[in-house]
Amino acid sequence: MAKSIGILTAGGDSPGLNAAIRAVGKTAIHSFGMQVIGFRDGFRGLVENRTLYLDGTALSGILTIGGTLLGTSRDKPHRMPMGDKMLDMTDTIVDTYHKHHLDVLICIGGGGTHKNAFRLMQKGLNIITLPKTIDNDLIMTDTTLGFDTALGIATDAIDRLHSTAHSHHRIIVVGIMGHNAGWLALGAGIAGGANVILIPEIPYDIHHVADAIRQRRRSGKNFSIIAVAEGAISKEDAEVMQAAIDMKEKAKNKEEKKKGKAKLDKLEVQQTDNVLSFSKQLEKLTGLESRVTILGYLQRGGTPSASDRLLATQLGTCCVSLIHDENYGVMTAVKGNRIEPVRLEEVVGKRKTVPLEHPLVETANLVGICLGN
Repeated sequence: MAKSIGILTAGGDSPGLNAAIRAVGKTAIHSFGMQVIGFRDGFRGLVENRTLYLDGTALSGILTIGGTLLGTSRDKPHRMPMGDKMLDMTDTIVDTYHKHHLDVLICIGGGGTHKNAFRLMQKGLNIITLPKTIDNDLIMTDTTLGFDTALGIATDAIDRLHSTAHSHHRIIVVGIMGHNAGWLALGAGIAGGANVILIPEIPYDIHHVADAIRQRRRSGKNFSIIAVAEGAISKEDAEVMQAAIDMKEKAKNKEEKKKGKAKLDKLEVQQTDNVLSFSKQLEKLTGLESRVTILGYLQRGGTPSASDRLLATQLGTCCVSLIHDENYGVMTAVKGNRIEPVRLEEVVGKRKTVPLEHPLVETANLVGICLGN
């Protein structure tokens, strides 16, 4: 009997999702005679049994379109808002899976999606995941779906900001996504010719940044471009945050643990305004006019790059081949020029950050880019 596949997209949207859905659907239908059912809006679609039958018509013309035709959400199976309550809907998801006689559920997403998919696997469902996030912070894969497109968008933005920075003799601070990993800001900063790049992995000293900008001015350069990752943090704040983490980890009872978590949450909220406060501090230290451009969701939108379309197609076709071989409980990972399965246990709960000895860090240092340290 032909296999029946369920597929969903969860977490933040990302360029290339439709290309991945298309690759799964076309491969499943044309090469293996399988049936593909899409669930709308992530794991919530499984709970509410909202489906889209993915046949040739539904899959036609979506390769170049951004976003996801299935929709997405950040709902978690074990903690889902239902009315005014937060409920564990895992058993309902399991029931929906069996109601449709699914052989496997494909979950396309980032770190949170992989945690949720792993929980469903532990409930007995056959699961395969595809690595998707513009942050490129999923472990065990060289790259993730959406990263290349977002990198190109951020680089293009920095390119465009050079002319206005030069014309007005300003400091332009560019806020770049990436959560708590610096891959996007580091890559776009180097490619776009930023003078300063600040990433979460290297806590910065704002006085060192100010010195670098003043040195540029003394050498005749009357503008500066600073690429700041959204998770970038000063040395002082990093010490405070580490103290809060230590407090939480060393807590002897629930009350102490709750206090540590509350302190961490407060610090994370303060971090959301980090780029703006950083810009104001820099203005005071340098005496130079500073302007902020936060790219935000712009980095997730639009037509996926050729590289992301190729990656999505490779990930999708590999995924269906694994289903045909009944190789479940894995993520399709990029390893050099190949797509290989990696056990979900090796992925869940871990984050791939920029190592201090990474070649891109060395490259930035060698060309004279200030990394804030």
